[in-house]
Amino acid sequence: MLNKKEILELIDEAITVREGAYAKFSNFKVGAVLIDDKGDHYTGCNVENSSYGLSMCGERNAIFHAVSKGMNKIKVIAVVGDTEGPISPCGACRQVINEFATDETVVIMANIKKEYKVVKFIDMFPYGFRL
Repeated sequence: MLNKKEILELIDEAITVREGAYAKFSNFKVGAVLIDDKGDHYTGCNVENSSYGLSMCGERNAIFHAVSKGMNKIKVIAVVGDTEGPISPCGACRQVINEFATDETVVIMANIKKEYKVVKFIDMFPYGFRL
């Protein structure tokens, strides 16, 4: 499990990448960072589109970026938004995380005030669909 310093460093990294979000419709920026099973870091932010269904969440952008570089499994994923409490991945993001998660994958949910909650992914998505 991660220590507090490591958690806060990942939250800071997600806050930084969040600033690059393209959120001109909702003004709701989200940043994400993941660490794969090799220890490499990948980031993503949300990108909205005027055809709203074509928008992409920060978590999925980080995952797709990581996959394009050869990532196989997610060790840790952190997500940050400007929310009252820690932000949680949406259902679509949970399903995509599930594709690359292990029983040990950790999710850090946080807000820009650095309030956070750390959970094992399996505990937040126990019956995810996989082939």
